[in-house]
Amino acid sequence: MASEEQDPEGLAAARPLLTDLYQVTMALGYWKAGRAREPAVFELFFRSSPFGGAFVLAAGLRDCVRFLQAFRLRDADVQYLASVLPPDTDPAFFEHLRTVDCSGVTVRALPEGSIAFPGVPLLQVSGPLLVAQLLETPLLSLLSYASLIATNAARLRLIAGPQKRLLEMGLRRAQGPDGGLTASTYSYLGGFDGTSNVLAGQLRGVPVAGTLAHSFVTSFSGAEVPPDPILTPASGPGPKVDLASRVDMWLERVCAQLGLGVQEPHKGERAAFVAYALAFPRAFQGLLDSYSVRRSGLPNFLAVALALGDLGYRAVGVRLDSGDLLQQAQHIRGVFQTLAAQFQAPWLESVLIAVSNNIDEKELARLAQEGSEVNLIGIGTNVVTCPRQPSLGCVYKLVSVADQPRMKLTEDPEKQTLPGSKSAFRLLDASGAPLMDLLQLAKEPAPQAGQELRVWLRGAQQPCSVCPDSVEPLLRVYFQQGQLCETLPPLAESRAFAQRSLGQLRPEHLRLQQPAEYKVVLSEQLRTLVERLRSEAPV
Repeated sequence: MASEEQDPEGLAAARPLLTDLYQVTMALGYWKAGRAREPAVFELFFRSSPFGGAFVLAAGLRDCVRFLQAFRLRDADVQYLASVLPPDTDPAFFEHLRTVDCSGVTVRALPEGSIAFPGVPLLQVSGPLLVAQLLETPLLSLLSYASLIATNAARLRLIAGPQKRLLEMGLRRAQGPDGGLTASTYSYLGGFDGTSNVLAGQLRGVPVAGTLAHSFVTSFSGAEVPPDPILTPASGPGPKVDLASRVDMWLERVCAQLGLGVQEPHKGERAAFVAYALAFPRAFQGLLDSYSVRRSGLPNFLAVALALGDLGYRAVGVRLDSGDLLQQAQHIRGVFQTLAAQFQAPWLESVLIAVSNNIDEKELARLAQEGSEVNLIGIGTNVVTCPRQPSLGCVYKLVSVADQPRMKLTEDPEKQTLPGSKSAFRLLDASGAPLMDLLQLAKEPAPQAGQELRVWLRGAQQPCSVCPDSVEPLLRVYFQQGQLCETLPPLAESRAFAQRSLGQLRPEHLRLQQPAEYKVVLSEQLRTLVERLRSEAPV
């Protein structure tokens, strides 16, 4: 495994042998046929948008570029391949593999965070046939899941709206550690505000957040004595206070105000809150549902928060993890407002209310509705596992060899490919909203704003005309002849770009349920090539 110096992003799992064996057997076939160095072009794309939506958020490019920069078969890799290929394989093939790298590879791609549509390449790989073939599985692995996660996160952000904070907290539910790191990274790109995943913070710069779990609360019985219960005022020197004693004083007042009966809130829970407050006086938060929210968690939290308030500290939030989250949040906000007035503590009104508990799109819409008092929503399983559609289904198809177009003609029309190395353009209206994406052969001149174009929908019998107000090239060269030729922006910048891109889509394409289909059209030259290759194929 690569060292941390060679692999600062923790991507050691994305190595050349993270591939399917048939990539290696094809490589041997190309080499044996004398075709290993023939120039080839592959395109990576998806056939249909996930989750019943109309778009995908392109993600994973930064991982692909790092992988390409480091791509080299080590001696141990070659020795292993020799052990799984037939024993009579020519040793010269393995010597060739030792020389393989990406120095002859060029990659054009959609920028990280771009809106993408079916059939439009996320990535175009040009290079020696053998090398470009070996890149297929790793690149699919790096792009497909990242784009799926980013798209899922973008949908959740659209449902939540711009004001609610979203926290990804699904590491323990993710498909292994690599899946967890990818999910934390690209849910942030898709619009989440942060993650509970500390490694994603360290390696990728994703903002991290977290509070406490029920185990912390239930570990206390109430008999524990803090070794140092004394707290200094937030403003600096001043009378020190025994926090536990001050909490007991406030608890009596809170319970009286809330009209609670003779049953005292749970002592162990209160001891846990005091311990947490002593550790984090400037960031105290309470998890309220270890026992009863109304009879125990809420009064215990209020007692600690108000005791801290006497010393100039401000509690930052509470979290709910069970029950009717919307209803409980409304009740808690009402209590905060009432006691803020009763105890002259105006800061209490705006204490953040966070919720979690297997939240899906439907529940998120409920929590985000107008009048909701929920401020932060933590989502785990339903963002990192994408249960509505666990795979994007990206494919990596050969479109040109030795400057000759190649096309897959198959019994299933949906699986037929578009031949030739291509360029892609987004045609925009006067407001800057996308009208359609145009695929054309790379040798064709770029379309011009204000110029009427004759274009073809796939499968259409007649062309249509379009006159764009502006034209945006989609594919940019990021990696050329083994060198990074355009610096990838920081993750936070790609996140902002993704949100701007989503904001440009028309509402009918942005709808999450039954959206209008976005048009991807072919130039006349590309359609003519498709029809010619079809006619030349054996019947």
